[in-house]
Amino acid sequence: MSKDRENLFSEFPPISTQQWENEIVKDLKGADYAKKLYWNTENDFVVNPYYRAENVEKLNYLSDNEVSKSPFVRTQRDKDNNWLIVQTVYETQPAKANAILQNALKNGANSLCINVSEIRSIEDLSILLKNVNIENTPLRFFAAKNYVHFAKIFIDYIRQNQIDTSKIKGAFSFDPLAYFLLHNSFYRTYESDFEEILQLLEIMSQCPDFACITINAGLLHNCGANIKQELGYGLAIAEQYLNYVTDKGIDIEQIANKIHFEFAISSDYFLEIAKLRAVRLLWANIVKAYQYQDINNLKMHIFARSSRWDKTIFDPYVNMLRTTTEGMSAAIGGADSIDLEPFNAIYQIPDEFSMRIARNTQIILQEESAFGKVIDPAGGSYYIENLTNSIAEQSWNAFLEIQQQGGMLEAAQKGFIQQNIEKTCRKRDMELATRKKILLGTNQYPNINEEMLTKISIHNTLKNNGLQLYRGAAAFEELRLKTEQKAAKTGKRPTVFLLKTGNVAMRQARAGFITNFFGCAGYQITEGAFEATEDAVNAACEAKADIVVICSADDEYIIHTPLIINLLKEKLPIAFCLIAGYPVEHIDALTTAGVFDFIHIKCNLLETLKKYNQLLKIE
Repeated sequence: MSKDRENLFSEFPPISTQQWENEIVKDLKGADYAKKLYWNTENDFVVNPYYRAENVEKLNYLSDNEVSKSPFVRTQRDKDNNWLIVQTVYETQPAKANAILQNALKNGANSLCINVSEIRSIEDLSILLKNVNIENTPLRFFAAKNYVHFAKIFIDYIRQNQIDTSKIKGAFSFDPLAYFLLHNSFYRTYESDFEEILQLLEIMSQCPDFACITINAGLLHNCGANIKQELGYGLAIAEQYLNYVTDKGIDIEQIANKIHFEFAISSDYFLEIAKLRAVRLLWANIVKAYQYQDINNLKMHIFARSSRWDKTIFDPYVNMLRTTTEGMSAAIGGADSIDLEPFNAIYQIPDEFSMRIARNTQIILQEESAFGKVIDPAGGSYYIENLTNSIAEQSWNAFLEIQQQGGMLEAAQKGFIQQNIEKTCRKRDMELATRKKILLGTNQYPNINEEMLTKISIHNTLKNNGLQLYRGAAAFEELRLKTEQKAAKTGKRPTVFLLKTGNVAMRQARAGFITNFFGCAGYQITEGAFEATEDAVNAACEAKADIVVICSADDEYIIHTPLIINLLKEKLPIAFCLIAGYPVEHIDALTTAGVFDFIHIKCNLLETLKKYNQLLKIE
């Protein structure tokens, strides 16, 4: 540090942790420190309200954690942080798919993820890859009906076109254990599916940088798994393959770099950065147990794809914001390749506009925002270093738990994996249902007048026998789409009338709360503020309200509500009369007066909306 800087900082004397703590306790004014400031994550570790240099002194992995050095926590790169911008092509007809992938390459993508379910011959593959320089374009192939058959076609194509095999990069999305977790059965049999690993290694041996296996850990995330499960179980799948192959006499040098990992990146910004750093540490530790020779075998090849779990059909443009932060997390975390799915991919076949936005998001991050220029920009952050350590510890515990079950194969066959992920998924569902977690536009701040029913062209009705692919918004969307279906038949959406009376500040606040609440089911919201009770009820009648919600202050409800209910019984007997809030002292009296329900912040939003959909016969 220069003398000028030393002089500058000398004006600010060091402050001890205890001094900080004393100030925090003073500001809390008696409030519970732990409840107010500590964050208990769903991954079984606690996040402190702040971190200091002393918090990283005891982190073991930092002792030899240099940039581009084993165990590669910080990065595997030594020049820059550029990653591959991946475009996924879902089209299965070869000629149409070729037009899409050529357009993607012309407009910023430099890697392709391609559906090859309809590729049966070298002729099909030639049409698909026409004018694509595969020496310069890493390729990922998924959905093959038979990966061994496809690998043979691919090698024949390479030979026929005299392509340099040493320049071929990419991977097959072959993962028989992930298939088992989804279907509770192997594609053929355990013996046959695992034998394909050996066959793929043999066929692709002449392409040293092309992986035969992709560990689809992101699939676990999209079925509801938390971070420690995604990493721990994903590593257990990889370890099962390592054991199988090495038991067959193939050493670690021939298999380690033939395994790629796919992870889903959610909107938990800092956690996702730390996740990718932590998993590289754990993978290096696993490979070390196999007596490796080449230090490069400790490197993990990470394909990061934006999460589907947090994507929504309603307010779909918010998905662009979600994928932007997810791309940032993946880039800072050091992913080798990134695919940001188009914002409409969950309900439509992506069009040119949505694919262009997805590509351009990455281009802006890499080129204009300079995310590709700095190696490990998160390194040295006390917060992220501690998150990295905590995630590594908890994920390793999840990995060891699988080993105690006899390994991934036995754990999967027992249903242990499926049960744990389903339990986590239910917990996450409850957090959305009670709005402990917010999914913008779905369980909070909905765009009430938005209609999506006619825009949906992808219907995921297929149910697996094992894990279910799932999105957090799905249950809310089902309710809202039923509301649209009802409106299409009757010409009218269910109407909630906000009857505002009394204290101006309270009635406005509660009217806003109710608008958000019933708006999540797509109900029509109308409102009015009235001094005269009869005028209020007449307005509700004119609106043909199905639900009337009185919005006022707690101590005013007992004054206005009995008269309002009596008039409603006379003029609008079909309407349900509700109270916004939970005036504890008057609950019994208001219920006796005829209040049907109380809508307040502690209500389970999803269950309450389901109840009113049933009451209003929206099915």
